Amino acid sequence: MQFGISTLSRGLYTSRATYMAVAQAAERAGFAFISVNDHIIVPGKLGSAYPYTQGGVWSASEHGHCFDQLAALAFIAGCTTRIRLLTSVMVVPHRPVIQTAKTLSTIDVLSTGRLILGVGSGWMEGEFKLLGAPFKERGVATDEYLEAFKELWTAERPTYKGRHVDFEDVIFAPKPMQPGGPPIWVGGESPAAMRRTIKLGDGWYPGNNNQQMPMDTPERLNAGIRKLHRMAEAANRDPASIDMGLIVQGPFDWSRQETQDKSSRRMFTGTSADMRADRAALAEAGVRHVALRLGGETVTEAIDRIERFGAEVIGAGA
Repeated sequence: MQFGISTLSRGLYTSRATYMAVAQAAERAGFAFISVNDHIIVPGKLGSAYPYTQGGVWSASEHGHCFDQLAALAFIAGCTTRIRLLTSVMVVPHRPVIQTAKTLSTIDVLSTGRLILGVGSGWMEGEFKLLGAPFKERGVATDEYLEAFKELWTAERPTYKGRHVDFEDVIFAPKPMQPGGPPIWVGGESPAAMRRTIKLGDGWYPGNNNQQMPMDTPERLNAGIRKLHRMAEAANRDPASIDMGLIVQGPFDWSRQETQDKSSRRMFTGTSADMRADRAALAEAGVRHVALRLGGETVTEAIDRIERFGAEVIGAGA
């Protein structure tokens, strides 16, 4: 199983020094990838409920601090050599489609093929409005953008015509270093996200803390995976062709914490032995990639946590 560090570009992650130190420490400790979240602009009055917390409160709603995701990943690419770079997740309709395809291709080339494209259709209506992006048709737009990315990354003379994307006979170079483009991990837990995974994705990448569809235990996640596989079979796609990831939306911690319904221990809290047991249970369910939030009030604390997890969980036997 591969582990990644999931960062939110606020709080501790507001400086060059922090991102460089954390990314390089994660690389040394054996983490396989590092991710950056995606927001561009935050309305003064939010008006949308965040799907992953009780009560729908989004922790960044007051200060709105957010680096541009793609610029941050390009920076991380330049100060690392091995660790992969994950958009977690990129809100696909937020940016112009051709420009976004170009930026992603550039990051992939300059990182020597280390980009993973985690994607979602978004939840914050006010942000869409500020960016001039189509909130009500965000699902259709997301699918068209992903199809257009693939066309631009693979065709000699790319052409695409849809409701939200329209171009023909263009020259697009350089292509991504990874043949066919970066792997696409589709975020979200809804049936629509599962259908997008089956149609356009290389992998499914749900969050564990959706308030309507929690996947905060191996058993609940396993139920979601079984549903995805049934849908894939009905759509004539081999379930084995779909990679499987998970983002755990709470920091890993060596104190035991409970799931939000108090029914069991929250994954990747407790002892290192507990965390190794979580790893084994998720691997048994078919999960191959787990993104973990990193706690710590200072860079030193964060790096200490990275090094301990690397030694006691990643580097230890199952």
